[in-house]
Amino acid sequence: MENSFAITTTFIVYLLVMLAIGVFAYLRTKNSTDYFLGGRTLGPWPAALSAGASDMSGWLLLGLPGYAYAAGIEAIWIAGGLLVGTWANWLVSAKRLRTYSITTESLTIPEYFSRRFKDNSNLIQTISAFFILLFFLFYTSSGLVAGGKLFETVFGLEYSTAVIIGTLCVVSYTLFGGFLAVSWTDLVQGLLMAAALMIVPIATMQGGFGDVVDQLEAINPQLLTLFNNAEGQPLSAIAIISLVAWGLGYFGQPHILARFKATRSNKDLTTARRIAVVWTGLSMLGALMVGVVGLIYVHNTGSVSLDDGEKIFMILVNAMFHPVVAGILLAAILAAIMSTADSQLLVSSSALAEDFYKQVFKKDASSDEIVMVGRIAVIVISLIALFLAMSPDSSVLGLVSYAWAGFGAAFGPAMVLSLYWAGMNRNGALAGIIVGGVTIVVWKQLTGGWFDMYEIVPGIIFSTIAIVVVSMVTGGPNQEVQQLHKDFEKKLVELD
Repeated sequence: MENSFAITTTFIVYLLVMLAIGVFAYLRTKNSTDYFLGGRTLGPWPAALSAGASDMSGWLLLGLPGYAYAAGIEAIWIAGGLLVGTWANWLVSAKRLRTYSITTESLTIPEYFSRRFKDNSNLIQTISAFFILLFFLFYTSSGLVAGGKLFETVFGLEYSTAVIIGTLCVVSYTLFGGFLAVSWTDLVQGLLMAAALMIVPIATMQGGFGDVVDQLEAINPQLLTLFNNAEGQPLSAIAIISLVAWGLGYFGQPHILARFKATRSNKDLTTARRIAVVWTGLSMLGALMVGVVGLIYVHNTGSVSLDDGEKIFMILVNAMFHPVVAGILLAAILAAIMSTADSQLLVSSSALAEDFYKQVFKKDASSDEIVMVGRIAVIVISLIALFLAMSPDSSVLGLVSYAWAGFGAAFGPAMVLSLYWAGMNRNGALAGIIVGGVTIVVWKQLTGGWFDMYEIVPGIIFSTIAIVVVSMVTGGPNQEVQQLHKDFEKKLVELD
């Protein structure tokens, strides 16, 4: 009873701090640019940690440790792919996207594509917004599932009640503060997540890293191999490609790309990239260690029977720390969930408000009206995601992988090529977005042979081919689009 009270008190204090940040950000939010991009005022630390925290979600503290718990160091394939992907995305996309978004005066990713290619029909903007809403429903649901598992494990709540409580926590401050609330809370939450992932495995380890290796080998030597699974069967080329290919998804994630656009200068992006890569590397190393050290702990103590590896972080925290410290560390899971779900809700609401409502229903909508519609959208999207998250058998990793692939394939190739290739046109962009998104949905339904490959790989390949072929066949960009790209190149030199 005393333990539960201490943990509950810690959670309440944490939530009050996050809400206070949300209220402060609300007072700074004057228009739609503030609400959706924070007035482009982010420094390198909030930009880097907000991008990282919103990227990793509850997956970092639940899904990846759970995978390492089951598969051992095989999980390095995913972690390595994501680390390289983080670095490449900041290096390849950040400065160019920020510069292009200023050149085109665009707030959202769909709006960027529409203005980049002078799409007067607004078809690109509408279809892009559709895919954002589709895949973010699954992504947001993964966060709510993680929240449900957290409150269920820590407080013994019934799963559906736990999910509802987690949803209310996220919506409460996203609704009012907008992008600034999301980014500033992400800074705090990103630091908390990294600290927790460093502290928990070190506190749990019995001996040094060499002892961890010896104990894993005693449990199952296959857990120490990169090229075999836990059962000793060789990993196929398809399996390895599928694991590493997670890193390709970064180039199309709207909630991460939004941080590039919101940073206050191109020079800050270089510093932010370094911070982001270090944070990602340390956090994923910690997550892998939580999984393998947790396996050793469960095997050696026999004190718990764990049928869901995604709960191993929570098991270790409850077992190894004083209730007050445990409350702080468990709040890191809530931080991971909130830092991603709030970003997803914000991007989804901007898609509904800026890219649907303003473009389709009321082109002359005022800034205040757009913000109001965006806040209503947060509530509506949350309710739909809550419905999808209600199954207690839902996997955080499974939901994230589908949404991650959807964004990576639908927007990744179109984004990178639009930033670099002057020969891309409106028809190519539209074809790439549609082909990438549809490939993910269709490929996911197929099984056997090459169809077992992670759907992001064929999605990106087919999307890239569609962009190049359609752009070339339809005559390339018109003179106005070509001039815009030249203006962008000049702006890039100016801002650097």
